[in-house]
Amino acid sequence: METSQTIAHWGDATFGVATSKALVLRAQEELRELIEAIDESDASDTLGIKQIAMEAADVTILLHRLVGDLGLDLSETVERKMEINRARQWTISGDGTGQHKP
Repeated sequence: METSQTIAHWGDATFGVATSKALVLRAQEELRELIEAIDESDASDTLGIKQIAMEAADVTILLHRLVGDLGLDLSETVERKMEINRARQWTISGDGTGQHKP
C-alpha cells in the first residue's frame, strides 16, 4: 500500500526534490487535465471513466507527495479533516457541494 512517504520518496528519487509550490502548480496542471477528461467523457463510457480516475490519481499523487515531504500522511490527514467536517454545519450550494458555516 502506498503512503505519502513512499510517494514522496519515489518523487524525489525520480524527479528531484521539489518545492511545495512547484508540486501545487503541477497539481493545478493535472487538475486541468482532470477537468478536460470530465468534459470529454460520457458517464457510460468505460474508457472515459477510467481516464477520469487516472487523472484524479495524478492529482492525488502530487498531493500525497506534498504532504509526505512535510512529514505527514495525506490519508491520515483526510481522516482527521473528515472528523472536523462531520461536526460542522454546512450551507448547501445546490450543485452537490457546499461550504461550512463560520
